Amino acid sequence: MGSIDRYIFRTTLASFALVLVSLTGVIWITQALRGIDLMTSQGQTILTFLGITSLVIPALVLIISPIALMIAISHTLNKLATDSEIIVMNAAGFSPFRLFYPFFYATCVVALLVAFIAAYLAPDGMRRIKQWDAEITADVLTNILQPGRFAQLDKNLTIRIRERLPGGILAGIFIDDRRDPNERVSIVAEHGEVVKNENGSFLVLKDGNLERFEAGKRDPALVAFGRYGFDMSKFGNQGHDVTLGIRERYLWELFAPSQDDPVYKAVPGQFWSELHDRLMAPLYPFAFAALTFAFLGAPRTTRQSRNFSIGGSVLAVFGLRMAGFACSVMAVKTPFVAGVQYAMLVTAIGTGLWMIVGGIVVEPPPGLLEAINRSNARVARLFGRPAAA
Repeated sequence: MGSIDRYIFRTTLASFALVLVSLTGVIWITQALRGIDLMTSQGQTILTFLGITSLVIPALVLIISPIALMIAISHTLNKLATDSEIIVMNAAGFSPFRLFYPFFYATCVVALLVAFIAAYLAPDGMRRIKQWDAEITADVLTNILQPGRFAQLDKNLTIRIRERLPGGILAGIFIDDRRDPNERVSIVAEHGEVVKNENGSFLVLKDGNLERFEAGKRDPALVAFGRYGFDMSKFGNQGHDVTLGIRERYLWELFAPSQDDPVYKAVPGQFWSELHDRLMAPLYPFAFAALTFAFLGAPRTTRQSRNFSIGGSVLAVFGLRMAGFACSVMAVKTPFVAGVQYAMLVTAIGTGLWMIVGGIVVEPPPGLLEAINRSNARVARLFGRPAAA
C-alpha cells in the first residue's frame, strides 16, 4: 500500500475501533444493568457479575461490527470530502474504484474479525454464560435461601438468613439441625459465606454461638466461636449437566448435528437458520462497505449532495440489515429463504461495486434540492428576524 492507502486504512480502522467500543460499551451497560440482581438478590460478587455480563460482548460485537464499519467509512469519506482531498485525488488520476482499495483492505480485517467471532468466540461466550448460570442456579444458597424466610434444606434441617450483603456475604444466620435423633444443634452467627474446595461446599460461619442439646441432658452445651464450617456439600449440585442451545454451538457443530440431539430433533429449522446466519455474517461488512462507498465515494461540491448521499447510504444499509433479519426468521420454517438472503447480499455487493466502477454519482433530484434550499432559506430568515416586542 502507498502512503495515501495507509493513511486511509489507518484512519478507517481507528474510527471503526472507536465506534465499535463506544456502541458496544453503551449497549453492554444497558444489558448489564438488567443483571444487577446477581449482586443484590442472589448475593454474587462483583467479579461474578462482571464476568457473566462481559461474556455477552462478543455477541454484541458480531452485530455491531458491520454498522461500526459503515460509520467509520462514512466518517473517513466525509473528512476527505470536507478537506477537498477526494477532489484532489480525483484530479490526480485516482478513480473511485482505486480510492476504494484501502477501504476494501479495512473491510477484510473487519470480516475476518466477524468470521472468528461468529464461528467460535460468540458461541463460546454464550455457552460459558449458560454453564455459569447453571452453577449459580444449582447453588442452594442462591436458589433456596431467601432473606427473611425459613428454608428446609433437608428433613429436620432449617436455615434462615436475615439479608445478603455485597460480595456473597450472608448476615444474621440461624441454623436448626435435628437430623441426629440423639442431639439437636442450634447455631446463630453474625456473618457467613460459602467456600468451595476439592472437599466440597461449606458455609463458613463467623462470630456466633452453637448450642448442642443432647438426649438425656438437661442443660445444653454452649460454644462461642469465631469461625465454624458447616458442611453443605450434600445440597450443592456439583455435576450439573447443561443442555446447550443453538446459539451456544460452535460453527462446526452446526454443520453436522447428531440425529439423536434432542435440541436438533425439536427445532431442526433453527439449526440451519443459525448456520446460514453464521456463514453470512462476514459478508455483511463487504455489503455495507460497498454500499456506503458507492453513495459517498464520488467527489461532490455541495453540502446538500453529501447529506443526501449519507441519508441514502443509511437507508440502503438499514434496509439490507432489516431484510436480513426477516429472512433469518422466515428461514426457520422455509429453508429456501436462506438462499434469498445469500442472493440479496451478493446483489448488494455487486450493485455497490457496479456503482463504484462506473463512477455513478447519487445526486438528489433538482426539485428536492430546490425545496431543501428554500426550506433552509426560510429557517435562516426566521431565526435571523429580530424578536417582536
